[in-house]
Amino acid sequence: MKKILSGLFSMVAGVCFLSAPANATLHIDINRGTIEPIPIAINDLASSDPGTGQVGRDISGVIAADLERSGLFRPIDKSAFIENIISGNAIPRFPDWRQINAQALVTGTISGGEGGKVRVGFRLWDVFGETQLTGKEFNSAETNWRRVAHLMADEIYKRITGEEGYFDSRIVYVAESGPQKHRVKRLAIMDQDSENHKFLTDGSQLVLTPRFSPNSQEILYMSYAGRQPRVYLRDLQTGQEESLGHFEGMSFAPRFSNDGNHVVMSIAHGGSTQIYTMDLRSHRLQQLTNTSGIINTSPSFSPDGRKIVFNSDRGGSQQIYVMDANGGSVTRISFGQGKYGTPVWSPRGDLVAFTKMSGGEFSIGVMQPDGSGERILDRSYLEEGPTWSPNGRVLMFYRASRSGRDRLYSIDLTGHNLREVPTPLDASDPAWSPRLGI
Repeated sequence: MKKILSGLFSMVAGVCFLSAPANATLHIDINRGTIEPIPIAINDLASSDPGTGQVGRDISGVIAADLERSGLFRPIDKSAFIENIISGNAIPRFPDWRQINAQALVTGTISGGEGGKVRVGFRLWDVFGETQLTGKEFNSAETNWRRVAHLMADEIYKRITGEEGYFDSRIVYVAESGPQKHRVKRLAIMDQDSENHKFLTDGSQLVLTPRFSPNSQEILYMSYAGRQPRVYLRDLQTGQEESLGHFEGMSFAPRFSNDGNHVVMSIAHGGSTQIYTMDLRSHRLQQLTNTSGIINTSPSFSPDGRKIVFNSDRGGSQQIYVMDANGGSVTRISFGQGKYGTPVWSPRGDLVAFTKMSGGEFSIGVMQPDGSGERILDRSYLEEGPTWSPNGRVLMFYRASRSGRDRLYSIDLTGHNLREVPTPLDASDPAWSPRLGI
């Protein structure tokens, strides 16, 4: 049974849709390379209760920030608003919003309830079509107001783009501090907008490559605790962790299968590095590769669990390969100049992201699972470790400067909207969670 995340909603009667006509036309084609952001007006949530007024303003601010970071929306400054909407249930005066060039408009209400609960509702309007596009209502503990805002932003994004949003999600990564020769590396977790930051480990042991489980309740990572580097499983709710096994050699580069029942990882022993899967219920280990003196690593399951993409130097240089989940039918898919590594399958199954090393630079790119359609999204002195947003639209990775500063960045699948992701310390090895859901 799926465990409940700490701090989740206490929902009352779930989610309620408001009416939305089917003939609305406002839409962003997010498959185009360069997109002019849609001007959107986001009102503060109307409140008749002074105790919830600030929360309503905070929720509106988070919605605006989420949408603006996507690069697809341009929130209009509230000082330009002509109509003062005091009731989120009223029909807007659309000419007033067209006059400030708003194409979309968000209105809503917030009211308090018993036991620290709030009721939050919003409506999304097509200003030029003068129609309501969608609306929802949430009942939640007031302390969860940030998650309410992310869920609302997800709904707005979905209605206008036609794709699922990604704002209600989290990032786990390696926080780094100290001199380059003695780096302290700690596991850290935060919301996708860098809020609610928390360190998970104290830095006494070196940790690398954290990865989320499909239900976002557990993470896999490699730790140097003890004499031998090993893969560990950590429960995010309880903080309990366990080693996945004591193998003859170092275990590393772990990832979950999409059903959460298996782990794929690499084990180095005797001059070779092979890929294995482990059944998390029985801890039964199955070897998938068997190549003497070869490094096979960075495995990642396809969303349907039938294939695994990985990198290997079996052909003389580090390249990307795809094989069946049982280790059969190995096929090379990277053929460009340079070396390829850290492949990871998109949650949509249509692309594989990778790191490419060529001409003294590192690049983040994508290709189709058969190797066709390779595109480089960004390049710099040193960057690697791509991870996908839950909707397969955005990639996050880490970039190191020549001065040794490591930071996280995100970029749209089209290669636009490159942005630094703020963290308190230097950061590497990011992993994006699935959408948290209700």
